[in-house]
Amino acid sequence: MSDGVSIVADRWAEALVGLGYRVVTIAGDGRADRIINGLGIDHQSPPDPQELSEALADADLTVVENLCTIPLNLAASRAVARELAGRPAIMHHHDPPWQRDRFSHITELPLRDRAWRHVTINELTRVQMHDRGFEATTIYNPFLVDDPPGDRHRMRAELGITDDSLLVAHPVRGIARKNIPLALRLAEELGGTYWLLGQAEEGYGHHLEWLLSTAKVPVVHRGADSIADIYAACDVVVFPSLWEGFGNPPIEASIHRRPVIVGDYPVANELAAEGFTWFRPSQVNQVATFVANPDQDVLDRNQQIARSRFSIEASQRRIETLIDDAGWK
Repeated sequence: MSDGVSIVADRWAEALVGLGYRVVTIAGDGRADRIINGLGIDHQSPPDPQELSEALADADLTVVENLCTIPLNLAASRAVARELAGRPAIMHHHDPPWQRDRFSHITELPLRDRAWRHVTINELTRVQMHDRGFEATTIYNPFLVDDPPGDRHRMRAELGITDDSLLVAHPVRGIARKNIPLALRLAEELGGTYWLLGQAEEGYGHHLEWLLSTAKVPVVHRGADSIADIYAACDVVVFPSLWEGFGNPPIEASIHRRPVIVGDYPVANELAAEGFTWFRPSQVNQVATFVANPDQDVLDRNQQIARSRFSIEASQRRIETLIDDAGWK
């Protein structure tokens, strides 16, 4: 689907296909080759053991995207772990429970087995897992770095935004930790139209409606057909999240040569240390100056870092090394 875990899973599939593997996707909802009732976040009953066993029977290696990491469906987590016990599997960890207040009391996850390998999406989580007795490898999220540019004029026309209007994109779901109040304030200080792309989740709907209805700036709330169109249409990206396990938009903004305002969450600082020049929420005046007169050297450098270190090919090399080191190849 359109969430970060689904997007990263799709990119991993592309990387594995590039390495010569045949990939089959399995999920409880959304678009997948095999849909198994009981695997979804909101499913009330666990997956049928026989159905799950049949779905995984032809898999030489299983990549488990966050299911055995975050306790959104513990019954499904346990069922998948039982089926994969002693079998080659990569546990791809995006959001361990201790990083979320509402799950911090759960100590059952992540699950472990001697046959498995663990991969984190950032160094912060890798170190935290090491402290809990897990040896893991960090593989940063991969991105499409050579996509053709989006259609700025068509996208802005669909949004009802004139060519001379400043458009501030916030490419996130509508949930509390995305810090939508600050994003709205940044759009107001920049004098632009606020564009929220994702829908409300996690019970945030009523509060989001109130925030958008009382905003002091024009608001557009709708998605886009492609990531490239989002960044082509906007002038500034805001991402003032309170917490992210990774946070794809700052990397995407760098690929597509857009200035981005990034919140002070720990993994943002880890990623920025790769050499990116991103703005902080306190630097609105500098952002306004940058938009009026973009520094092409900064945009060139951000794009080059993203292309060299966060491409699918870069992740592909790390995945291949992981598979080789595990003796699975």
